Order: sequence, then structure tokens, then C-alpha cells
Amino acid sequence: MTDTYMYLIHEPDWDSDSYLRGGGVPGGEPETNFPAHQAFQDAVVKLGARIVGGAALQNARYGGRVTPGDGDRVVDDAVYSDGPYPDTSEVVSGYYLVETDDESLARRIAALVPTGGHIEWRKVFPVS
Repeated sequence: MTDTYMYLIHEPDWDSDSYLRGGGVPGGEPETNFPAHQAFQDAVVKLGARIVGGAALQNARYGGRVTPGDGDRVVDDAVYSDGPYPDTSEVVSGYYLVETDDESLARRIAALVPTGGHIEWRKVFPVS
């Protein structure tokens, strides 16, 4: 049976705006801006697994946290806070979804994901 694993990239936040303005690595093309990620994608294919999703996330200032309220006041009593968050030095800066039927391969793939921090990987719960 093929399982899907999610790899969460935890690292210091980055200046996503400079990449959007073409101010990333000279050339501005994804292949030149993110060569380590292209190498990772190539390695996953060579290992016989398949990337089925993934994305870089913009700087944490474009999101936040919420603790929902209770009962019928889920939105009304929600407590919001903007990022970046003072209780952490890292954020989730991106993710990959990879399909493989080999749990030990999923573990090896985690070590290959490019990061300036650490990778968290989890098997995705199967939902029909």
C-alpha cells in the first residue's frame, strides 16, 4: 500500500518578498533561486518515490495564529496573534507531500529535504 508523508520544513523565517520582486538569487528563475530543492526533487524520483504536492510559504508576517473560541462563539471569541511568534526562532517555511510504500525510505527522504533548520515528517491519515 502506498502511503503519503508530509515533510514540514522548520527554519528561520525568510524574506519571501525579495524573491517575489526578482531580488532572489541572480536570474530570478526558480531553478536558480532554489537549486537545493530541485536536487531534492530529482533525488526523490531516483529513489522511486513520488512528490504529489509541496510549496514554499511566504514570510510569517502574512499569516498568524488563532485559538478558536468555544461552542457557537468559535469566531467571536477567537484569540488572534500575528507572526512572527516570540516563543519560537523557527517557522514552517514550506512542505512536501511524498508518496512511497516504504516507511524506511520515507525516513531517508526526510534527511534529504533542504532546510536551514529541521524537518518534521508525518504519515498523512488516509481519508476516503
